[in-house]
Amino acid sequence: MWWKKTKNEFDPLREMVERQIKSRGVTHDAVLQAMMKIDRSLFVPESLKSLAYEDEPQPIGEGQTISQPYIVALMTELLDPSPADRVLEVGAGSGYQTAILAELTGHVYSLEIVPALAERARKLVVDQLGCQNVTIREGNGYEGWAEESPFDKIIVTAAPPDIPAALTEQLAIGGRLVIPVGVHYQMLYLIKKDKSGIHREEVIPVRFVPMVDKK
Repeated sequence: MWWKKTKNEFDPLREMVERQIKSRGVTHDAVLQAMMKIDRSLFVPESLKSLAYEDEPQPIGEGQTISQPYIVALMTELLDPSPADRVLEVGAGSGYQTAILAELTGHVYSLEIVPALAERARKLVVDQLGCQNVTIREGNGYEGWAEESPFDKIIVTAAPPDIPAALTEQLAIGGRLVIPVGVHYQMLYLIKKDKSGIHREEVIPVRFVPMVDKK
């Protein structure tokens, strides 16, 4: 699936991780290793393969994008993933973030509201890459995935105007939720839940596609 390069051969994937991610402050070793293992070029359209390792989002069809590598790494690090975690991902999209999480956690439950993207991500991540600890289905992220809750970690890859109540309700005590929030101006938040309630931390300004609510 991934090939080893000779010592002197240029490795664009490693260069991406070293230059765009590690140098900008992402230090979680397991996250960095996962970013070097999962080849981003598998998740972008054929016409954009030459741009696969650039530090920018790329369109994937259906009005959606694959996030820039740095943002994927940062959001994953903020989750503080561990091998036993049960994770809810809202917005499977290309399946790139899903595959990264599959390397780091116990099971990933991923919702995608666009049927064509859900099917494409499932075929790539589960069937082609063989990530057996991943379940992807079509669904409304605003509702979460109640029957599989509570989740140790939740990550959202599209921006709602406000934090959906269902997601904080489905987050386990001691859990973390990483989510971009806003309409014209978006902020990435780290949400922590403990016995005293919900605690919100601002991280950085971001730009994501809007989170769709299909009622």
